[in-house]
Amino acid sequence: MNAATSEKKPRLTTSAMIASIASDDQRVKAAPFGKALVEHAADRPEIVGLTADLAKYTDLHLFAQAYPDRFYQMGMAEQLLIGAAGGMAKEGLVPFATTYAVFGTRRGYDFIHQVIAEENLNVKICCALPGLTTGYGPSHQATDDIAMMRAIPGLTIVDPCDALDIEQAVPQIAEHKGPVYMRLLRGQVPLVLDEYDYRFELGKAKLLRDGADVLVIASGILTMRALEAAADLAKDKLGVAVLHCPTIKPLDEAAIVDAVRAKPRLVVVAENHSVVGGLGEAVASALLRHRVLPAGFQLAGLPDAFLDAGALPTLHDRYGISRDALAARIRKWLD
Repeated sequence: MNAATSEKKPRLTTSAMIASIASDDQRVKAAPFGKALVEHAADRPEIVGLTADLAKYTDLHLFAQAYPDRFYQMGMAEQLLIGAAGGMAKEGLVPFATTYAVFGTRRGYDFIHQVIAEENLNVKICCALPGLTTGYGPSHQATDDIAMMRAIPGLTIVDPCDALDIEQAVPQIAEHKGPVYMRLLRGQVPLVLDEYDYRFELGKAKLLRDGADVLVIASGILTMRALEAAADLAKDKLGVAVLHCPTIKPLDEAAIVDAVRAKPRLVVVAENHSVVGGLGEAVASALLRHRVLPAGFQLAGLPDAFLDAGALPTLHDRYGISRDALAARIRKWLD
């Protein structure tokens, strides 16, 4: 390849491991999880932090700096991390255990199930790189974590959309009695929901905008994408409502049923997770049990497949969860 050809070749602007899903011109807040935990723990000496050699990559390093005597580095041993957190909870502490979602769920599953959930222990498991928020391929992409965690009795599951969601969720999951699994956005996290008069409430869904043609029920970063797609589709005179469901379990079935019953329109469930076992199937089950039949129903999630490695913008387009791709899918389903 000559120099001229080399200069014309487009260069990737995002490395495979960068987990920020913020666009260049988007408002962001740095380390909302770490900062919120430090603030809430100031008056809660029973809160402790543990990590599996990933404090810097889950923003728990801020907690370690603020409370070094309440921070525990467990090394690359997720089963030990979860087991130790369970033991601390039995002694009256409130452990926040952090790692990557693939490692915390796949490697720690038996310990979450048997050590923590069966005894309803007060452990908060907060895991970074949920769904397709890294380009490192199936070894790091937690596309099945919600499906796994939904199967565990008594485990609360939270999938925040943005920095505001995380900031407000941290004190609420700390005060909640029982085990919690929260998907974690770390680093420079987009700030979106403050424009919608939004407040996080554990176990509650919130209607962020209304629309006559489509109801998008979403969680996590797909709520952000749904809001962006809704703004784009509004230019084509298409009304898109967005119902944000940050708590996956227990699911706010009443809010979902009310929103679907409100008017006949296409229902799209959008999630940064496999279409198997996540929010989409939870919503479909709820509608069937409540005998509610939408005008149409589609899933905008990740495919039931091992995903590719690569740059995040490319992968989000490829798998239909970018702003443009989601808007295109909705247009197609309306035809």
